[in-house]
Amino acid sequence: MFRRQIEVLGEENQKKLSQKSILIVGCGGLGNIIATTLGCIGLNKIYLIDFDKIELHNIHRQFQFCKNDIGKFKCEVLKEKIQRCDTEIISLNKKFSTDLDIDIDLIIDATDNFDVRLEIDKFAKKKNIPWIYSSVEEWKAQIAVFKKTSFEIFAVKNHIPKGQLPPMVNFAGSFASLIALKVLLFNIKEKLFFIDFEKDFICKEFSF
Repeated sequence: MFRRQIEVLGEENQKKLSQKSILIVGCGGLGNIIATTLGCIGLNKIYLIDFDKIELHNIHRQFQFCKNDIGKFKCEVLKEKIQRCDTEIISLNKKFSTDLDIDIDLIIDATDNFDVRLEIDKFAKKKNIPWIYSSVEEWKAQIAVFKKTSFEIFAVKNHIPKGQLPPMVNFAGSFASLIALKVLLFNIKEKLFFIDFEKDFICKEFSF
């Protein structure tokens, strides 16, 4: 099943993936892409957490949802859509909290909420596991790997998210998925990637 992937990663790394479990917080635009791209790479488990229901305005950028899904819980619909391999998909229809009792190797943020990201940071520190911050608005995206560094020193409180373009959401989610793969297999250092397509394409990398 994973022959073409193994050509890149090798047999040993594919075995490593089969022992890894992740949590994706948020099943909207970014969550759709991240869950879809990581849903069939050979992971052990993927947990999806989101309390929200699908609305009409979600559909243009949340690619796994259609009009027939309106009113359904995002995590439950997304679970059904990405179940195409042997990875166990577990949907958690509730808000994220630091008392969540699951065994995971990585958390991927796919929210647009400052307070939730602070909670993710606390939870990751408590579990001593890395987490990936991801955000997208207009023509820009930010992806970061956090381990020891506190998210709070990078965050802007009371920021109101701006509009989103479907291709930009797709790009940012795929980028976050690639970084997740690198973290799971190669233990990359903490860093922030800033991507800007508004004029000329810009991609900057910052270590911290």
